[in-house]
Amino acid sequence: MANDSERTDGSQLPSWTVPVLILLGLVTLGALGLAWRATSSAQDTHQVLTGDIQAVKQTYDKNIDSLQDRLRHAEKTSTDLRGDLGLVTNRLQTTQGALQKAREEVQQVRQSASEELAQMDSRVKDELASKASTDDVKSVTGEVGVVRTDLDSTKQDLRMARSEMGTLIAKNHDDIETLRRLGERDYIEFTIAERNKPQKVGEVTVELRSVNPKKNQCSLAIIVDDKRTERRNRALNEPIFFYAHGAHQPMEVVINQVDKGKVAGYLSVPKTMQSTTTAGGTS
Repeated sequence: MANDSERTDGSQLPSWTVPVLILLGLVTLGALGLAWRATSSAQDTHQVLTGDIQAVKQTYDKNIDSLQDRLRHAEKTSTDLRGDLGLVTNRLQTTQGALQKAREEVQQVRQSASEELAQMDSRVKDELASKASTDDVKSVTGEVGVVRTDLDSTKQDLRMARSEMGTLIAKNHDDIETLRRLGERDYIEFTIAERNKPQKVGEVTVELRSVNPKKNQCSLAIIVDDKRTERRNRALNEPIFFYAHGAHQPMEVVINQVDKGKVAGYLSVPKTMQSTTTAGGTS
């Protein structure tokens, strides 16, 4: 053993050299172990971070796809709303045009009636001045009476209530006959005596859903062009407007009578629509 502690040159090593070398070896091994563990931990951390980054990227991609879908849906909704707005604007312009036309027609009727009365008065005065016989006076008086009757009838027509669309509203059969003579629209009278039983009226189908005689109200279902529309709790003489496919003027249903389980009224159809329907049926 003494020989192991001696150098090759014959000098002897200190006694603490071997423990120090052993300690240095152990420290070096520990350092290598720590380095290996640190490297392994770094690799694990890198893998975890890589997985987290991948998950975040996937979530981000999904959110981007979802936002793009919502954007496309919003753009479609916006386009639909613009289309609906355009349709409502066209309908409003049509309604305003119909109302203006009705006002102009009323003004023309008044002006025509005034001119006719003035002409008749002038003619009566001329005939009375030129003819002295009683028979001639009676004849002229009769003509004046006829004209005044027509004027009174016209004035009565003008006193009828008008709907928001400018149409005259008939409250009974006599009013309907008066409107027929005006010739602006076609009128079809009907009576429905049973509930929940569709009845054909002209080109539409009307179904009585319920009645309330005490309040003079009823609920109807109207079917036109295979499209069903319900109108609930409608009052007596309250117009119900609806459009056929491609029509610019509305049809109109008015109920004039409400009894227990029974209603009566009329369907009003524009002349243009009636002509179009007739032409389409004969072609």
